[in-house]
Amino acid sequence: MDFPVTALRQLVTRALEEDHSDDDITTRWSVPARLHGEAEIVAKQPGVVCGLPVVPEVFRQIDTEVLVEQLVPEGSLVRQGQAVIRLSGGTRSLLTGERTALNFLQRMCGIATLARTYVDTVADLGVQVLDTRKTAPGLRAVDKYAAASGGVSSHRLDLSAMVLLKENHIAAAGGITPAINAVRAGMAAEGRETLIDVEVENLAQAVEALHMGASWIMLDDMTIPELRQAVRARDDIAAGRRVVLEASGGITLERLRPVAETGVDRISVGTLTHSAPALDLSMLLTTATDA
Repeated sequence: MDFPVTALRQLVTRALEEDHSDDDITTRWSVPARLHGEAEIVAKQPGVVCGLPVVPEVFRQIDTEVLVEQLVPEGSLVRQGQAVIRLSGGTRSLLTGERTALNFLQRMCGIATLARTYVDTVADLGVQVLDTRKTAPGLRAVDKYAAASGGVSSHRLDLSAMVLLKENHIAAAGGITPAINAVRAGMAAEGRETLIDVEVENLAQAVEALHMGASWIMLDDMTIPELRQAVRARDDIAAGRRVVLEASGGITLERLRPVAETGVDRISVGTLTHSAPALDLSMLLTTATDA
């Protein structure tokens, strides 16, 4: 997934406005304008580095004379105490941009690190780990980029990317069969073709979706035995036809591998973007001298 440059610029602008970076009274009143500083952004714990391009963008919008040197590749693993970015410029500018840069970087590194942990846990099983739309409002582009940096695949970027018939859609339509029929009629009317993912909550619903020719079925909050039954039903009913089975709901790191071993094809994990802990990073001022 390419870095979301346009989205990032807009996000940084809003974040700096939110922080009133043009009126940093603490820095303006305590730090002499003449000071030139050097600083490093340092990882205080091991993890996956993600979002490094956000740092030059933050400081570009604050002070175009700040120099930013990237010390490690994007997506690389870093150790505790390792410097990832070096900065040089007006000390006031460095301090004003510090928190905004770190807020983006810590969040993105945290998501990428957790994603890598999930992917590595089932790497030998051939199961694809997916993220979800459970992202922070307005931050979807960077949240999903961070998940991809950790090796996770995107389920769908937004509501227009594919059809996902969830519990409430199915209830409103009157059941799985009428919901699928309605979607197919809608696609035909608009001359469009897209994947249809159907969320089911039990084996009977999974069987109904299989008989309706669904090509993607989300098995929501099912037990391990139920997941195995759904895999067997898919292999029996849809023999010779490609039907993706996705496990979803309550997927913790501890439960991930047992779920993957049932034979499902994909596992979606909302935790990756809605609950990933930020990676601990700090910006340390190393020098501050008269310009």
